[in-house]
Amino acid sequence: MYDYATQYSSLRFADLGDGILEVAMSAPGRLNAVGHQGHRDLADVWRTIDKDPDVRVAIIRGEDGVFSAGGDLDLVSDMAEDFAVRIRVLREARDLVYNMIDCAKPIVSAMEGPAVGAGLVAGLLADVSIAARDARIIDGHTKLGVAAGDHAAIMWPLLCGMAKAKYHLLTCEPLSGSEAERIGLVSLCVEQSELHATALKVARRLASGSQSAIRFTKYALNNWLRQAGPIFDTSLGLEFLGFGGPDVTEGVAAIRGKRRPDFSGPTSE
Repeated sequence: MYDYATQYSSLRFADLGDGILEVAMSAPGRLNAVGHQGHRDLADVWRTIDKDPDVRVAIIRGEDGVFSAGGDLDLVSDMAEDFAVRIRVLREARDLVYNMIDCAKPIVSAMEGPAVGAGLVAGLLADVSIAARDARIIDGHTKLGVAAGDHAAIMWPLLCGMAKAKYHLLTCEPLSGSEAERIGLVSLCVEQSELHATALKVARRLASGSQSAIRFTKYALNNWLRQAGPIFDTSLGLEFLGFGGPDVTEGVAAIRGKRRPDFSGPTSE
């Protein structure tokens, strides 16, 4: 098996046997928020998994009972202030989506606690997404003051329909795991105590099946997402345009100050 730990220092890895690799987002004390290294690792690790002959299935989870609080605010501030950082992270955000789509191996996610931002991208792009009933799923882009880029414009309407997608992406209204399953946003919802056992059970089922059949089926189904590539690219470009504007600065300040943001910057009209 590849030396994942050395190459991807922000992630934790475990060989669960039967060709199953567990990937855990790890940022102790920060709700597994994704910083500079974490964002890069989360984007690139799927290429390595795709090439690893010892891996049949990957499970993506968070450490310490939390999936991910999304992008670290220091990363967001650096993107807002530094064009070079913004361009680098834009490429990583694009790679995260396309690398998960193009990874031949099936991916299972196990979401609990908050599932936000870049972490949520991995959670919802997984081929089988499993959420704890009390998970808190939030696409918080507009609350931050940027467009809902990442995966949202291609995944949410396909999974739960345009009406629900617009409501949750425009308002940043949170969803529980139960509600996410009800509207079709996630594959399965289980009690938190059963989450990781269920993810492992699904992974073992996938690992024991015909690998060519499963991988070809994933490839064919993901052509729905490849076909929507221009939608994704546009949403991502508009998101990162916002990182150069005034609203994101106010959004970060409001989140840090635990107050409502006052978005009085220019509109797109």
